[in-house]
Amino acid sequence: MHARSSRWRLSLVVPVYDEAEALEPFLSATLPMLEKQAPELEILFVDDGSRDSTLSKLRELAASDPRIRYLAFSRNFGKEAALSAGIEHARGDAVILIDVDLQDPPELIAKFLYHWRVEGYDMVYGVRQTRRADSATKRQTAGWFYRIFNRVSDTPIPPNAGDFRLLDRQVVDALRQLPERNRFMKGLYAWAGFHQLGVPYHRPARQVGSSKFRYWKLWNFALDGIFSFSTLPLRVWSYLGGVVALLAFGYILVIITKVLLLGRDVPGYASLMTTVLFFGGMQLLSIGILGEYLGRLVTESKRRPLYLIAETSPPRQDGEP
Repeated sequence: MHARSSRWRLSLVVPVYDEAEALEPFLSATLPMLEKQAPELEILFVDDGSRDSTLSKLRELAASDPRIRYLAFSRNFGKEAALSAGIEHARGDAVILIDVDLQDPPELIAKFLYHWRVEGYDMVYGVRQTRRADSATKRQTAGWFYRIFNRVSDTPIPPNAGDFRLLDRQVVDALRQLPERNRFMKGLYAWAGFHQLGVPYHRPARQVGSSKFRYWKLWNFALDGIFSFSTLPLRVWSYLGGVVALLAFGYILVIITKVLLLGRDVPGYASLMTTVLFFGGMQLLSIGILGEYLGRLVTESKRRPLYLIAETSPPRQDGEP
């Protein structure tokens, strides 16, 4: 642990997508509290290609308050890209990632800052104790995901910990060095290491608007996490192939023995079709898993930018961009 400077800056990184009506309630809830906590403050909104009036609202807010900045993507690149852009452009000694919907309670920021400044933690994250606002299906599938991920990955992530967290400048600089395009931020936070602490909290219902995540998108997000941080799906097929080969060899011995003892054996149509369909399905599944990894390799090899910025907030009057 190390002491923090008495003069420091706090950055809030807030990814937004079609959240025009949530911006002012979010600022009303956070600014009065943050003004008492940090000697210097900036709030960096990352507009992930919104289709509503979010960008025009951000222009107005940035013009009225020099502490507010924004980045606007050229199109929707996804929340992981928006978080990465915020981490890349935040200037603070401490950077807090938070959603605009107020499901991440701003009151918890004071605890984050205490653990960072007084106790010397490099990363402080919120752990959801309750998720009553989520459906039972979403809670159940989220629990399954954390259990499966932590079993197959060499980099376990804390269950029920989202993106709501404080990052010390050391952690921010470390995350900025990670170049991958297929980004699973929860895994990257855990992979970076440093001195971390979880703070439990009760997650309230969304205050404004509705969630932009759908189940198909969450399913793909889960696959990104598993395939980005584990090669176990590939190894499983090596083991499974060995087991199947041994079983097939044993079956060959059974057939040869029956032929030698009982004469010519004519296999049945049903058993033949069952065997062909079973192994055909296994082959297609294994090819699909190989394709998941190969597709990610192709994406990485292209080395396209993770996001494109179409607009940024104007420079401040003191000359700072």
